[in-house]
Amino acid sequence: MKNTRSKHSPSFKAKVALAAVREQETVPQLSKRYGIHANQIYKWKSQVLEQAAVVFERNAVTSDATGREEELLKKIGELTVERDFLSNGLDRRR
Repeated sequence: MKNTRSKHSPSFKAKVALAAVREQETVPQLSKRYGIHANQIYKWKSQVLEQAAVVFERNAVTSDATGREEELLKKIGELTVERDFLSNGLDRRR
């Protein structure tokens, strides 16, 4: 038995979890093939299934945020121009 703890890359975790989701092989078979404990594969599989909807939610939120961001940047530009214009007007009076 291995006493050292190994860190797996996110891409490796995704590959194993997706293989478990496909269910072409059983989790014990995947465990043997990848050298990972079956409980770890079950955990990664459940994480993938729980967070799958989040991937699509982010795309919707990102497009809404982009529109809002463009609107705010436009407003900032307008206010900057207005401030500079008024600042120049005050300098002339002094």
